[in-house]
Amino acid sequence: MRIVLHAGSLATDEDRLIKTLLRNIDHLAPRGVAVPGPSRYRQLLRDTLVSMRRADPAPDAREVLLDTMLDRAPEEVERLILSNERFFAAPQQAFAGGVLFPQAEERLANMRRLFPDDGLELYLAVRNPATFLPAVLSSLKGATLEEMMQGLPPSEMRWSNLVARLRDGVPDVPITLWCYEDSPILWGTILREMAGLEQGTKIAGAFDLLGEIMSAEGMQRFRAYLAKHPELTEPLKMRVMAAFLDKFALDEMVEEELDIPGWTEETVTAMTDAYEADVAAIAEMEGVRLLSAEG
Repeated sequence: MRIVLHAGSLATDEDRLIKTLLRNIDHLAPRGVAVPGPSRYRQLLRDTLVSMRRADPAPDAREVLLDTMLDRAPEEVERLILSNERFFAAPQQAFAGGVLFPQAEERLANMRRLFPDDGLELYLAVRNPATFLPAVLSSLKGATLEEMMQGLPPSEMRWSNLVARLRDGVPDVPITLWCYEDSPILWGTILREMAGLEQGTKIAGAFDLLGEIMSAEGMQRFRAYLAKHPELTEPLKMRVMAAFLDKFALDEMVEEELDIPGWTEETVTAMTDAYEADVAAIAEMEGVRLLSAEG
């Protein structure tokens, strides 16, 4: 069995991916793809991983988990999709000790131990720290940025450090990663990749995020364009999406207000430049695949 673990991260998903995949369950199930509802496994999996900090998992831990997650025999499942944007940490522990998701490699390693003979893959979104940090902070009522970061300067937050730790800690788990900012254009690609579908396969909800940031007129024209050009490859389709967004994007949906005391436009620009360089470094890492809106 291949287990696809979507570990978020925080402030990048809000369960949108898993909900969209669940809409396609009737289409995915005959292909051997299982998408259990999060209530069937999140708490149980969390409790199991916490207990593994003190002792090895029970010999039948995998069977117990699968029996709870699945509504059919495990032998009938080729691909199991699990999702939890808090898999690595809740917002309160996101920067414990001044480290981004300090328990991430331990949790992924324990997940590997739970499913030692299955193929485990990690899916993860990253986000510009200039918007990621305010978004996480907004979920912590009353906390300041300094309290949340626990000693890590915002300007020094790097996703590449997290990815390097994961690769070092669990090198046999490949990572598929994308930028949150590209999600509206990449959404269909992400859904198909997680489900193991060939690119171009129709899947419900592929343009959901695009429709949230584009005007109704723009979406109508976009869908009409696709209908007239069914031969478009995915890379070309992404270019078409970007072109329509340039013309029909809803400004109020694509512009973010950042209200962090002491941050200036120069601060945000510097953080954004560092983020872009960070993503470029991640793309060069062995065992990491970066999904790009450039196709």
